[in-house]
Amino acid sequence: MKANEIRNKTAADLRDELLERRKEQFNLRMQQATGQLGRPDQLRNVRRDIARIKTVLNEKARAGEQS
Repeated sequence: MKANEIRNKTAADLRDELLERRKEQFNLRMQQATGQLGRPDQLRNVRRDIARIKTVLNEKARAGEQS
């Protein structure tokens, strides 16, 4: 997911997306622990998506405070 795509979403949509990504991260960690994870790069991509979403949520929150 790209930052531009994330910025076009509303804060509520971003919170839902963040919840989905965290669930996905949990499932991937469980697969990794049991040795079933086929593509280790998925874990890194999900972690980065979470960071992007949290960054945009923070930006939106700060913009709301200043306005």
